[in-house]
Amino acid sequence: MSPFIAEIIGTMLVILLGNGVVANVVLKGTKGNNSGWIVITTGWAFAVFVGVTVAGPISGAHLNPAVTIGLALIGKFAWSQVSYYIIAQIIGAMLGAFLVWLFHKDHFAITEDEGGKLACFSTIPAIRNTFSNLISEIIGAFVLIFVIFYIAGPELSISTASDAKIGLGSIGALPVAILVWAIGLSLGGTTGYAINPARDLGPRIMHSLLLKGSSDWSYAWIPIIGPIIGACLAALLYTAML
Repeated sequence: MSPFIAEIIGTMLVILLGNGVVANVVLKGTKGNNSGWIVITTGWAFAVFVGVTVAGPISGAHLNPAVTIGLALIGKFAWSQVSYYIIAQIIGAMLGAFLVWLFHKDHFAITEDEGGKLACFSTIPAIRNTFSNLISEIIGAFVLIFVIFYIAGPELSISTASDAKIGLGSIGALPVAILVWAIGLSLGGTTGYAINPARDLGPRIMHSLLLKGSSDWSYAWIPIIGPIIGACLAALLYTAML
């Protein structure tokens, strides 16, 4: 399997299980309806565990453009591969979102809440405030990327086309899953903690294709730009502390 395919499959699994738990909690008539935030954050953490476990040995399991950009900024991933990985991550996120819709199709059909349906694809702020929402995504992604640098440790080396598996996957899946769980529990309540541009953009595209109703494109730039800024700040601080 190529790193490109591994990033697609890994990201697809993250979104299938991550957005899947949101659908289970939010959509009408499911067994998990109204089971709450702890279920969502735990489901997302386990989703990351699954995706990293599968893709890690092959691609390094970035599964997130902010991770890919952050690793490139600190010199631990080749810039020539950044766009290659990001394209795979967006494709994987779109496929995962499609599978969530297919799996829960009957429940989407009986759910009247359009905002709830959108939440099964992409993030929605609890209070819509551009500055505050952007800050939330910047800080959440900063914590994610900065801590990943320290979990990964100094053994990481720059990936090349023939050695793309050197990367995040070498640290194992569990520490990253715990990190995502912590971010969700502590920092996720304001914007739904996208902390991953592909995780939000890919499913939002699928929402616009599969369902009627607004996909809230006026908000969509925040979960794209915020995590990238957070990754840049994390890389800057990590480099300064070396």
